[in-house]
Amino acid sequence: MTLGANTAPITPADVDRVGADHTADPAAAGTLHAEAYTTQRWYDFEQSAIFARSWQWVCHREKLAEAGDYVTTTVAGVPVVVVRDGDGELRAFYNVCKHRAHEVVSGEGSTGTLRCPYHGWTYDLDGSLLAARHTKQLVDFDPSGICLDAVQAEEFAGFVFVNLDPAAEPLRLQASGLASEIATKAPDIADLTLARRLTYDIASNWKNVVENYLECYHCHVAHKDFVSLVDMSTYRITTHGIYSSQPAAAGRSANSAYDVADAAVRIHEAWWLWPNTCLMRYPGRGNAMMMHVIPAGPDRTLETYDFYLEDAEPNAAEAEAIRYIDEVLQPEDVGLVESVQRGMRTPAFTSGRLVCDPAGGGVSEHGVHHFQSLLLEAYRRHTSIAERSEVPASGRAGGDRAAGREESTTALGGRDALSAPARPGRLEPIVGFSSALTTTEVLDEDRG
Repeated sequence: MTLGANTAPITPADVDRVGADHTADPAAAGTLHAEAYTTQRWYDFEQSAIFARSWQWVCHREKLAEAGDYVTTTVAGVPVVVVRDGDGELRAFYNVCKHRAHEVVSGEGSTGTLRCPYHGWTYDLDGSLLAARHTKQLVDFDPSGICLDAVQAEEFAGFVFVNLDPAAEPLRLQASGLASEIATKAPDIADLTLARRLTYDIASNWKNVVENYLECYHCHVAHKDFVSLVDMSTYRITTHGIYSSQPAAAGRSANSAYDVADAAVRIHEAWWLWPNTCLMRYPGRGNAMMMHVIPAGPDRTLETYDFYLEDAEPNAAEAEAIRYIDEVLQPEDVGLVESVQRGMRTPAFTSGRLVCDPAGGGVSEHGVHHFQSLLLEAYRRHTSIAERSEVPASGRAGGDRAAGREESTTALGGRDALSAPARPGRLEPIVGFSSALTTTEVLDEDRG
């Protein structure tokens, strides 16, 4: 692999090179080349090619249950705020003030308005500007025409997601089967509450972290306690569109991981949603665990592990399960992916060979193949968009312009975001890339 400081844009030839060993048949496929996991240019490319165009997890619905509740996050380096407005509608906006670009709010909480802490410009929960101090004397300034730029937001399977791509297909349509699976196998998920959050700073590329999650070929070797908890003879990995699932019987006998004597849930479920959302359900009382994989550099990943339980305080068995994950299972996985990253940075590795079970068993890497297929699809789609955007409009044929507006038929869904017309105060196409004052208090402020 090459370790140079090349900062040139990723081209279709680059995509073909890193995917040279990938085949449609998982049993014949090699892995993507290491340069996509180790260089800054690929990391930067993925921010716009993947994270700015996919549904990104924000929080459990409980944080946005009431009017005025808000949560801030960052997606592809862009600040975003999600809020429940006065009519109960879920909304999201670029968390960027239209005055001088300061972030409008920070953290999370509940508020009657969104007030920028820099100069006090204040917005309603629908994003419209309510007040801008000392602006009466300005020429051609109409506050009624100013609104925070909207971002797509959706509640899905008990959680809240956002998507910076205004043309993206709704998540409920892209992954309808996943919603049905979760509703069937974890029907209590929307009623659970956040009990614990664990955080990890991992010296490995985000794709290595996801790929490790997507296969259990390593489990018998690296996770002796896990394979005593889960019946690996029942473990299956099934891929569908933009998600995959890993069900197995679990917690049905004594094991070396944690006590399951009083468990009501006797299954293991692990769902993955493109590109970086991982939801799990382990033996115990009603529970769900959300593992959010956050790229922080070509060789750095931040990871949050949220435990949603029946009660805000874990009981003794749940505390033991959390301890097992934090002190045993996670260190095992972190050690694995950090070693992989070190190996990828050497001249000794360019690509490897995937090991796949045609029957879809757990001791297989066809889930990794599915993920890498989606990566290549996203890479190719984005380099195609970039090439089209470099052609001056006056030099394009009418047919080329029409082609740029065609609906995508890929598994990622959605239209070409660059083809949509810009409209102020609405969902805008991607091009490249707190206060708690009440409405009355805002309107009473000195405006002039």
